[in-house]
Amino acid sequence: MKYFLIAGEASGDLLGASLMEGILAKDPAAEFAFWGGDKMAEVAPGMLQHFKDITIMGFVEVLLNIRTIQANMKRCEAQFSTYKPDVLILIDYPGFNMRMAKAARKYNIKTCYFIAPKIWAWNEKRGKQLEANVDLLLLIFPFETAYFKKWKVNAKYIGNPLYNQINRFKKSDDFRAKNNLSTKPIIALLPGSRKQEVKRMLPNMLLLAKAYPQYQFIIAGTSHLGDSYYQKIIHNQEAAIIFDDVRNILAYSEAAIVCSGTASLETAFMKVPHVCVYAAQPITYWIASMLVKVKWASLVNLNLNREAIKELIQNNYQLTNLKHEFEAILPNGAKRAQIMLDYAELDSLFLHQNAAANAASAIQKLIAT
Repeated sequence: MKYFLIAGEASGDLLGASLMEGILAKDPAAEFAFWGGDKMAEVAPGMLQHFKDITIMGFVEVLLNIRTIQANMKRCEAQFSTYKPDVLILIDYPGFNMRMAKAARKYNIKTCYFIAPKIWAWNEKRGKQLEANVDLLLLIFPFETAYFKKWKVNAKYIGNPLYNQINRFKKSDDFRAKNNLSTKPIIALLPGSRKQEVKRMLPNMLLLAKAYPQYQFIIAGTSHLGDSYYQKIIHNQEAAIIFDDVRNILAYSEAAIVCSGTASLETAFMKVPHVCVYAAQPITYWIASMLVKVKWASLVNLNLNREAIKELIQNNYQLTNLKHEFEAILPNGAKRAQIMLDYAELDSLFLHQNAAANAASAIQKLIAT
């Protein structure tokens, strides 16, 4: 069978790789063409576009780059219409992928949306678009099952591939030596995977590192941004940077400061107490604050439906607040023990599901119909 996948950011690349592994286990002769990243390319050949060259984030940034985005959409449509896949698999990235789902209808290509658009948070009108243009919607959060019953869409909860990946992860025995790290306790800094995120998240993280010299702070860098981009922000401050090895960084860390997104859930699955942070361009945040309907930014809190981890968002993301919350999650900190109990409860929501295998089976059934 032929599969065309579209992932537009680092988290989608990670989840897309897991899905491709699941498909190959069911269909060893599978052929892939995809927009994605290095993780997907490690699983199988077929990359047509790396996400690093197309990711644009924020309302203002999208408006400024609208012609580039439209050109990318036309090129992607031309590629999958020529490739003629048995199924088009759309991975998160809704601003782009919802339009690709609609375009696929012109060519009678079956569509599977993997990682449902977060219409339970904002832009609920996309529910009607899902009904019209998506043949199979794969859900990775338990709370989504009840929500999507309100829409006439073929939705199936498959478990969470990130949870499965982390449960198979084995940390490197030589991590400290390989990266020339000292014996000081490690604190992980996860400032995001997009340029705009890193630019806004990292400075306060570096100020925190300067305030606590008894720890070594490690930035989880992503190589598609390039070392030079990080160095413009770091300026020889008290933090090291290790690229493309976030799970080993977390595995050796006492605590973490994490940009809101998939990384927050990943950090929780790795059992590392953390503070979730986020700040956007002011006008982007103002627009989003009027549109977003959910109470929490962190996927940990959304799944538990309470504030299990502290969120410092926009104007609350200040060094004074960050230091206070950081100290609370350190060993012997006031919040650390409760966070670990909350992580155990989070685990219980995702047990007993092989997400990649479940997704591959559902996709094969779709192709067969």
